[in-house]
Amino acid sequence: MAALASSVLHSPLQICSSDCSSSGFLSPSRIHGFAPSFKLKCSSRRPLLSGDGRPRRSCYLKSASDSPPSLDDDSKANSELLASLKLKLLSAVSGLNRGLAANEDDLQKADEAAKEIEAAGGPVDLSVDLDKLQGRWKLIYSSAFSSRTLGGSRPGPPTGRLLPITLGQVFQRIDVISKDFDNIVELELGAPWPLPPAEVTATLAHVFEIIGSAKIKITFQKTTVKATGNLSQLPPLEVPRLPDALRPPSNTGSGDFEVTYLDNDTRITRGDRGELRVFVIS
Repeated sequence: MAALASSVLHSPLQICSSDCSSSGFLSPSRIHGFAPSFKLKCSSRRPLLSGDGRPRRSCYLKSASDSPPSLDDDSKANSELLASLKLKLLSAVSGLNRGLAANEDDLQKADEAAKEIEAAGGPVDLSVDLDKLQGRWKLIYSSAFSSRTLGGSRPGPPTGRLLPITLGQVFQRIDVISKDFDNIVELELGAPWPLPPAEVTATLAHVFEIIGSAKIKITFQKTTVKATGNLSQLPPLEVPRLPDALRPPSNTGSGDFEVTYLDNDTRITRGDRGELRVFVIS
């Protein structure tokens, strides 16, 4: 048997006739002693004739490594790669206070890490994955906040300067059915001593529409401010919107951004002014 195994390993000899099972493989008792990474495959095409005139099958040795990788293997490898790249991005933006503490080096590292995820994830198609937008998303990084204003690259109140405003958590609440798109910002407003700071939540309501395969356009509707903490009993206040003639050209009430990566728990967007934003599902 050892001599036979050595011969089979080096050439596809005809080694079975009636010993082959109906499935085309030798029965386990016939291949005992062969390496487990090989299979003896018997072909029933163009059968050879044995000495007594009965057809017999020709067999050859097939290595398990000859099989092409399955789609499941490719999908698992890509999922593991994306998980690793997401961890790298989270590490790059951690400790940056959502971008308010980012310097030029931090901005570059975050941008490079995001580009790796975007490349691995491939193009986003919101006509297929629109349902993944649904929910409340927490902002963990915005490159626009490095300008040290709450408006990012657009005009906005400064933080920690003349106005003692402390930025809290920032969320986006998206409803794919009603097309509502709300930016929710938690703020702490300083007050003269001995008054305690006021905690408020500002909700900037928008509606959205999909443009192309991955771009979202939002149109501003209204701003509502609700006191929290010690003043939570106060009713919400709707902030009047400035007339179009009085608004600066940079504040048109609408904007657009592209979703460059999207899965069940992570979303990356790039805005119309170059802002990179990273969200996780909340």
